[in-house]
Amino acid sequence: MTSDKTPSIRRINPPELGTPPGYSQIADVSPGRLVFIAGQTAVDRDGNVVGKNDFAAQAEQVFANLTVALQASGCTAANLVKLTVFLTEMDNLGRYREARNRFFATVTPPAAPAVTLVEVSKLYGPDLLIEIEAIAAA
Repeated sequence: MTSDKTPSIRRINPPELGTPPGYSQIADVSPGRLVFIAGQTAVDRDGNVVGKNDFAAQAEQVFANLTVALQASGCTAANLVKLTVFLTEMDNLGRYREARNRFFATVTPPAAPAVTLVEVSKLYGPDLLIEIEAIAAA
């Protein structure tokens, strides 16, 4: 689907659902195109894991990879409407939020997509600690 119109992205937080920290309960998009970005991990262009045993370094690499994917589709962090975040240890939630906040501070106004965050027993590589898949509206 191709459109010359810039999408309207409304981020909605009904008071009945409470105020979420750093994300939105609902992202309502119309009209435009949707960009689906595969799960990004802390792997560099050569397939090497960045930041083995270092969650903060891995989170930075994941968001750097997400930036590359967004740019390749003509988007920025401002276009993100949905993230699904996979952590191998929920103890890293604070470090994830720090990296996420730095990432979204790169656009004005900072974006706050809808987010699902889950702890998983492992990711596809034994040294990976975080993976993020995304949907953007363009």
